[in-house]
Amino acid sequence: MRNDSEISDVAAVSSLERGSALVAAPWLHDPNFHRTVVLIIDHGASGSLGVVLNRPSNVAVRDVLPSWGPHATLSQALYVGGPVQRRAALCVAALPAGLDAERTAGMIKVRGSLALIDLEADPELLAPQLRGLRVFAGYAGWGEGQLAGEIRRGDWVVVPALVDDVLAPPETDLWSQILRRQGMPLALLATYPPDPTQN
Repeated sequence: MRNDSEISDVAAVSSLERGSALVAAPWLHDPNFHRTVVLIIDHGASGSLGVVLNRPSNVAVRDVLPSWGPHATLSQALYVGGPVQRRAALCVAALPAGLDAERTAGMIKVRGSLALIDLEADPELLAPQLRGLRVFAGYAGWGEGQLAGEIRRGDWVVVPALVDDVLAPPETDLWSQILRRQGMPLALLATYPPDPTQN
């Protein structure tokens, strides 16, 4: 018979889908993911792929993709999407009500009003249709069963992502903000000190 913890782990893994947010547990000290929030943009039997939402870089989008730079949501910084293929760029956008990514050229629906944008498309045509967008250098990737194992181990909290999470200003403490809105007991994790030895 499964205990409550095992049932909770299974529920967390089964709730993982495109558009989910992975919130790093406070005790996950991997420097690539410490106190990060990862938006899952693809998830299937062969693995998962996502981008870190709260790691703005000091590089402006215009310095890397000049035609897209003016259209990026303020602060128009390039975000570090993860440790895999840092030279690859991914763009995630928030769509206004009524715009269907599945019926719009240059877009791939993630979930709800979130979509991946084809950076080869003409930004002058595509960008005016969007509520906002972020560009990410690199991504986070997991092979078959790898992410499920990390969730069962307690490395990640799986919650629904909001559109505003993707467009949150860089000074936002997104990690704490998302945990607090989950209610108790998850909200308590937001009070966990960055370095417990300094508490």
